[in-house]
Amino acid sequence: MKRNLAEFLGTFWLVFAGCGSALLAAGFPGFGIGFLGVALAFGLAVLTMAYAVGHISGGHFNPAVTIGLWAGGRFGGKDILPYICSQVLGALAAATVLFIIVKGNGSEIGSFAANGYGEHSPGGYGVVAAVVTEFVMTFMFLIVILGVTDKAASVGFAGLAIGLTLTLIHLVSIPVTNTSVNPARSISQAVFVGDWALCQLWLFILVPIAGAICAGCVYRYLRTPELK
Repeated sequence: MKRNLAEFLGTFWLVFAGCGSALLAAGFPGFGIGFLGVALAFGLAVLTMAYAVGHISGGHFNPAVTIGLWAGGRFGGKDILPYICSQVLGALAAATVLFIIVKGNGSEIGSFAANGYGEHSPGGYGVVAAVVTEFVMTFMFLIVILGVTDKAASVGFAGLAIGLTLTLIHLVSIPVTNTSVNPARSISQAVFVGDWALCQLWLFILVPIAGAICAGCVYRYLRTPELK
């Protein structure tokens, strides 16, 4: 139960801080933080919660990470569903709080930082570009996570490396899909937007999970002793 609560809190903070920065601060007149600020917000959210509760739950905060760690032989299958439920609930709770705040000055929620492709991509990128981007970004994210949390890696720097990697991922992919690499983050925003966001949600659930599974399998192979 404590591990599930830690995942709930970590995912809540990731969605609240990351999507909140996009909704409230990115385009603020005269002082907007822009793409760079949003990318840093997502990275800092993961970094801070990795050190805050990572020692309790492992600090996944993302269904794709949970499944990727399982594929890499680093997480038990019986815990996958409880973790994913906790992550999705945490993301939905964060989106609910953001909805209340955004509506607080009479504004409409607009796209609500939802992920999209085609006309709903920030840069107008199509579905193929979105699939490739989400797959590659999630694949590399999991390679980094599996590597820096390996028992052979330097102790104490995992949270920093993971947070910086998520920042880098957002710097590259915000213009393409608004950056998902996290099905829970995509689900939470799509629920409030409805319409097109729900219709396109399949991509931001299936593709990150596929990328994560591939990364888990590749890293497991990399750690297999070579035959002499």
